[in-house]
Amino acid sequence: MIRIGLIGCGAVASFGHIPAIIDTDGLQLHALLDTDPAQLIQAQSRFSVPHIFTDIDLFFQSGIDAVVITSPAPVHFAHVQAAAKYKKPALCEKPLAMDEAQASEMIAMMDAANLPLYVGFTYRFAPVAMDIRRLVREGAIGEVKSLRLAYVWDCHGKYAHRADPASGIYDRRHGRMIEGGPMVDCGVHQIDLARWWTGSEVTRVTGHGAWVDTGGYEAPDHVYLHMDHENGAHTMVEISYSYAHTSRDSRCEFYYELIGTEGIIRYNRQSRYFELVNKHGTQHFHWTEEKNFHGMYHAFKNALTTGQAGDMPTAKDGLRATVLARQATEDAAKWRKG
Repeated sequence: MIRIGLIGCGAVASFGHIPAIIDTDGLQLHALLDTDPAQLIQAQSRFSVPHIFTDIDLFFQSGIDAVVITSPAPVHFAHVQAAAKYKKPALCEKPLAMDEAQASEMIAMMDAANLPLYVGFTYRFAPVAMDIRRLVREGAIGEVKSLRLAYVWDCHGKYAHRADPASGIYDRRHGRMIEGGPMVDCGVHQIDLARWWTGSEVTRVTGHGAWVDTGGYEAPDHVYLHMDHENGAHTMVEISYSYAHTSRDSRCEFYYELIGTEGIIRYNRQSRYFELVNKHGTQHFHWTEEKNFHGMYHAFKNALTTGQAGDMPTAKDGLRATVLARQATEDAAKWRKG
């Protein structure tokens, strides 16, 4: 049994990471670390975790075999640094770090300690993403030439209570905008998928953006990223945090479209379709959600057991996706400033 310690007991940990760790055969959630005692006690009670800590040294000395880092992005560096110090393999939520220099140093620290560092790109492990990769490898649509990947939504809305400004700014969305905006927070998933599906590195990236929100954020809240790949493919990623963000009723669109020389692959979360269209006709596949925490933790367990990454996204994958996302965001901001 591999004993897992988790740092950061916020929303993503509670709805995604912790249940998946508990449900994965071969993993045991052994300890939690958070700076908020009330949040710690609540998580311990809800998930029956044996040990909780507010002290990072005591946490790492509690008998854990590996660590999962789901804390806010600004403290990822310190937590990976502690993992390297205590010789613990780590899985870190995206974005890996606040900038390229930090992420590179984190990778160097873990490499020097001969430890793996993985990034939580959960989209890879959804059945739909796995099926798309298989279809691309089988040549079901010939050579992939164009990818259109979009997630336009409101990040749960601008205000704490939907369309009510009197309720105050919703802190989670505000934090994501401060940390880099929608492309850095969400778009890294699509960037990773494009590199993973095509098996081709990105040679050029450009970004364009819109500032729909009136909050005065430096980052655009609606971003378009364009990437050229070494193999000649082109990817367009569209991510928004301002799609009906002040409306009473939320709306969103999430889709993948891969256009090849011999057909197309289409997936739409809202319309609940997943299909392959080629010379043989139209084939419909089982529709699933776009995330799969359970699949990621099964792969994480295998990586810890075998010492082989397999499909686990490495820290270098995380760094590359974040660098491209920040480049596109900065490119958009540069054009706005003139």
